[in-house]
Amino acid sequence: MPSTRLLSSFRVTSAPGGTDRRALAVVTALFFMWGFLTSLNDVLIPHLKSIFELNYAEAVLVQVAFFTAYAVFGLPSGRLVEWMGYQRTIVAGLVTMGIGALLFIPAADSTSFPLFLCALIVLAAGITTLQVAANPYVSILGPPQTASSRLNLAQAFNSLGTTIAPLLGGWLILSKETKDITDIRTLSESALHVYRLQQAATVKAPYIWMTCALVALALAIALQRFPRIDRTQEYRTQRLLDDSIWRHRNVVLGIVAIFLYVGAEVSIGSFLINYFNLPDIGGLSSRAAARFVAFYWGGAMVGRFVGSALLQKFRTGTLLGICAIVATSLVVISMASFGHVALWSILMVGLFNSIMFPSIFTLGIAETGPLTGKASGALVTGIVGGALVPLAEGVLADRIGIHHAFIIPVLCYVYISYYGFKGSVVIRGDATTARAMSKTIA
Repeated sequence: MPSTRLLSSFRVTSAPGGTDRRALAVVTALFFMWGFLTSLNDVLIPHLKSIFELNYAEAVLVQVAFFTAYAVFGLPSGRLVEWMGYQRTIVAGLVTMGIGALLFIPAADSTSFPLFLCALIVLAAGITTLQVAANPYVSILGPPQTASSRLNLAQAFNSLGTTIAPLLGGWLILSKETKDITDIRTLSESALHVYRLQQAATVKAPYIWMTCALVALALAIALQRFPRIDRTQEYRTQRLLDDSIWRHRNVVLGIVAIFLYVGAEVSIGSFLINYFNLPDIGGLSSRAAARFVAFYWGGAMVGRFVGSALLQKFRTGTLLGICAIVATSLVVISMASFGHVALWSILMVGLFNSIMFPSIFTLGIAETGPLTGKASGALVTGIVGGALVPLAEGVLADRIGIHHAFIIPVLCYVYISYYGFKGSVVIRGDATTARAMSKTIA
């Protein structure tokens, strides 16, 4: 059985004996939505790079803007959950996402790269709020022993969104032929403005449809009757213990693991289209390369469905460590090779990325009991790695090329393997005291 054990100071009033499947199914739809919108950035990066004549470091500002929102809004979102509850926080997150998606229309009309970045920040603020509320909510909708398995299953539908987005986004956003950088520089100022308007307009349709879907989902969830989480005992226990998430080693090291994992995953995904453009790797057009990116995210989807079953039988930390070692090896193989070997080895990393986020998350909130909301907010803040690590890789790629800049994800996976095998092990002191005090209060 998985080693993840959550202190049962939460009470799910409508499903005390097992998993609430109806609530789990509804929340799983949220995972699909934010996965789709996050992965759409991988298509947006090369598109905006071409339109605005950006270098790699400038183009990756798309991810910097998007993932910096996690650092800014992660902990406040945890407070929001405490104040509003899970259901209302989820609705607020969806509405915020809808506003962010809608902002892509004026950004396209004004052909303003800074406005695109502002729209991404608002969109990511909503996704951050969803992450903080939905991840722990899935964990406590059933027995604590299967929390990791349940979260992997929900994350599999997140990966379904990330798999579909490059295919659909590539078809819609990259539908118009782009000019070579040398041709763009020969255009007059008025011709350049018209070209940018035409290219930027292709982002409108996907984000308009996403706005409609997000508003509809917000209304549907607002009208749902979710199981109520009784948190009275949680707050009483927390006050008596005067506990802090920073006393839990698995939380602190888990924040670093989330930071590096998301950084590695996003670093690879962000540069795949440009990587496959290289003559000695794939020599593919951007539109053709976008179809291959779907294999990267599709591997994560398949791995999460398989991982959900494996985590019923194997220790979460051990499986996490093994996957990180294999991912490290695959990136090194891609760096050391060319052609199909380099292309397919980097795509296969997605398969072994699959269980990493949900496993790190459930290991990170293990034994935090009364502090689960705060621990969740802190762990989600670590997603800012998706802003900083790709930026570092973009700067390195401008100097040594994309091929060898993948050394940065390699270093990230090395730490994740350490966290799986050693860093996630709970130090029993505070957790044992909390459990004893919880029983005394009960």
